[in-house]
Amino acid sequence: MKETRTGITAAAAAAALLLPLTACGGDASADGDGSTVTVTVGYQSRTINTVTAGTLLRSLGSFEKRLDALGDGRTYKVKWQDYATGAPITAQMTAGKIDIGSMGDFPLLINAARGKQLGKPTRLVSVTGYNLRGGLNTIVTAPGSRLTSLDDLKGKKVSTSVGSAADGTLVRALRRAGLDPAEDIEKLNQEPAVGASALSSGSADALSQFVAWPGLLAHQGKAQALYDGARLDLPTFHGVTAREDFAKRRPAVLDAFLKAQAQATDYLRSHPVAAAEKVAKATGLPAEAVYLYNGAQGIATFDPVIRPQLVSALKEDVAVLKDAGLTGDVDVDAFVDDGYVKKALGPAGYAERLAAGPPEPAGEVWPEGARETLSFTSPTALLKHVAGHRDAVRAAYVPDATTGTLWFADRAVWVADGTALLPFVAQETAQAYLAGHGGARIITYDQALERAS
Repeated sequence: MKETRTGITAAAAAAALLLPLTACGGDASADGDGSTVTVTVGYQSRTINTVTAGTLLRSLGSFEKRLDALGDGRTYKVKWQDYATGAPITAQMTAGKIDIGSMGDFPLLINAARGKQLGKPTRLVSVTGYNLRGGLNTIVTAPGSRLTSLDDLKGKKVSTSVGSAADGTLVRALRRAGLDPAEDIEKLNQEPAVGASALSSGSADALSQFVAWPGLLAHQGKAQALYDGARLDLPTFHGVTAREDFAKRRPAVLDAFLKAQAQATDYLRSHPVAAAEKVAKATGLPAEAVYLYNGAQGIATFDPVIRPQLVSALKEDVAVLKDAGLTGDVDVDAFVDDGYVKKALGPAGYAERLAAGPPEPAGEVWPEGARETLSFTSPTALLKHVAGHRDAVRAAYVPDATTGTLWFADRAVWVADGTALLPFVAQETAQAYLAGHGGARIITYDQALERAS
């Protein structure tokens, strides 16, 4: 897909990259006799599909344990620096203050461009969470809003974080709807928390953001989905970037990090509820919102391997950022270096993970007090269970009938088509289904429960 205009404000994104470089130093620095090495990791605790390289990894202590086991006579210290977005991580990396960082696909490209521009090249060395259709980003409106489609955004104020993957989703979605992102909306460049407040106060009509903000606000009853990013059918992901000089100088440290990330990934897969609880405790986010993205059937699939589809998506993303004036040409092939993660996982381990893919969409019910969820392949079966256990259900999740994006069952848009009960993330997606299925109609969640019971 080709994009010609984006409406992203270049000056605002550039300013974000030039934030004051005041954080404590990293640069995998050693003391005078070289016996102590400090490694600095930049992460985004609330961008929860980076948890295997950030919040969860830190909670498990896997990286520190592997560094201690290197047995090279050095003492290693890890500094974890938490940020709301990827831009300040890039600023700190190019200043030599951060060694390893995690961020989304669009910020990764800015990271690559900025590193090359300043003579401080970085490399994409692994992936954290991904969604092959783009479901990690969602446009939401206030509860009860009269805005039900992208067309309704014309002339409205829309909050997003300029230069982020969520901004890319907004731009692409508007253009597909025949709207000009630069002329037809008033874009507010805001950090996620500020945008969420703007939506609640009415100073923004809609919010386009990345995980976990759309699901969090929906869970809290502070937003309803307007557009499911998976309708773009373009992969989105977050990944791990490392400074090239650090990777060459401390290959054993980077190897330890990537092995620890793989370990955290395996923990998340085998203990999804416990992992969600750990992340919730560390971030203050509701565990139910964390599980929406990071659960067994969650919107994000976690895997450190660098898939060809994701590299291809990066190459398409370059045009969006370039048209906006945020980057020049980015040599994606030079930026991506899967050699480190291949070495960390081993040839067989890497091939096995690469051959695997996202799980088939299914619904889940999280019973109160349970350490495991119940899985349902049929929305009707899930609704029937919920109807019979209303006081014992902590959360229920259903995949969108057309995109597969998981959403809270009680926040979904439900359609009755004959005897079938079908959930959708957003009103617009449901309307698209209705247009091709005569006789189908939208019903309330309570009506769906009644029909299923």
